[in-house]
Amino acid sequence: MSVLVRFAPSPTGFLHVGNARVALINWLFAKAHGGYFLLRFDDTDLERSKQEYVDAIVRDLSWLGLDWDKKAYQSQRLAAYDAAAEKLKAEGRLYPCYETPEELEYKRKRLLSRKLPPVYDRAGLHLSDDQRAAFEAEGRKPHWRFKLEHRTVEWDDLVRGNSHVDCASLSDPVLIRGDGSFLYTLPSVVDDVDFGVSHIIRGEDHVTNSAPQIQLFEALGAPAPRFAHLPLMTDITGAGLSKRLGSQSLQDWRDQGIEAMAMNSLLAKLGTSDAIEVRTSLEQLEDEFDIGHFSRATPKFDPAELGHLNARLLHALPFEMVTPRLEAMGVNASPALWTAVHGNLSSLAELRDWAQVVDGPVVPVIEDPAFTAAAADLLPPEPWDDTTWTTLTNAVKAATGRKGKALFHPLRLALTARENGPELKNLLPLVGRDKAAKRLRGETA
Repeated sequence: MSVLVRFAPSPTGFLHVGNARVALINWLFAKAHGGYFLLRFDDTDLERSKQEYVDAIVRDLSWLGLDWDKKAYQSQRLAAYDAAAEKLKAEGRLYPCYETPEELEYKRKRLLSRKLPPVYDRAGLHLSDDQRAAFEAEGRKPHWRFKLEHRTVEWDDLVRGNSHVDCASLSDPVLIRGDGSFLYTLPSVVDDVDFGVSHIIRGEDHVTNSAPQIQLFEALGAPAPRFAHLPLMTDITGAGLSKRLGSQSLQDWRDQGIEAMAMNSLLAKLGTSDAIEVRTSLEQLEDEFDIGHFSRATPKFDPAELGHLNARLLHALPFEMVTPRLEAMGVNASPALWTAVHGNLSSLAELRDWAQVVDGPVVPVIEDPAFTAAAADLLPPEPWDDTTWTTLTNAVKAATGRKGKALFHPLRLALTARENGPELKNLLPLVGRDKAAKRLRGETA
């Protein structure tokens, strides 16, 4: 069977890392099985869906490198949903109900007060034609419920194993609101049928929904896809991630200098038995991917772990891989500068600061003017290489008697205006003798 998976965000907000994890796992599953990845925008909520969020989702997925084989919009497929609804109505599986939200809430509270599950009583299923006409004469518009078969639905979940839900314990789900708009379930199932989705990989908050959806697949005359329900990722405190709660978006992480492959390296392994290690390409993650490695334990997203991965990734990248991005950032960098500083970077944007240190101007920090001026007089002639720093510090040590921090720290402050940084044996030749001499004498250069 050809593998086709889908990532189906609602464009009502920006993607956060939990969304990105589901998208990445779907993408890796498809690629690992020689399959296809569908990006589907569930945008039937016309009031909350925004083009700016569509654009942001496309931008985020592109940043992660998650290309799609096909893109679809539910707002452009309403005719298909109408046709499916009419089929279900004709077969008696979709029935009208006229309760107001207040009446439904009253029924729910009464059942709870009697310590009974708040399952809909199917009153709408038993209305006579006259009763329906009377409700409509009052101006009530029906919402439409899918009549579940009261049986246990079972499936072999790729993450959870054998799973089952007794549909007698569930309310018949509302598929169409009173205003005629569709809720999530019917459009999603119709799309999965029409596009040939073979596997549905999503969060475990959808486990209970799977049983009614399997019945809906059957009612539409189609086999249900395979399911995989992943434990929901939380933050490090155990709190959930959501657009509504303002969890940091992918754009936020990108703005902080997080590399796409650092994010991918973390999200692809969270919740698995695999070690979390830096990977420089999606192909590496694809080769290692196995959905059977995901456990039912709750994965926790730790920003500190992401930061460490980001630094390790930058330390491992060759200059050729970052050159186009540095050019786009307007950073004048050379292979020599990258070699000198990349081991100290926690984000690529920091390279701009070190390019400034090399090219100037730098306002030196002078702790002891006499000492740094003496060092300026001891600068060896050019050309300089990675032995120049040792030559200089040995000469200064011999002339002044200083050693250790008292020797190195004032020189670093004068030459870079920074407390810490890359080894000066690599940085000093890039600065050059002229700028180094001026900075050691307290001049901006």
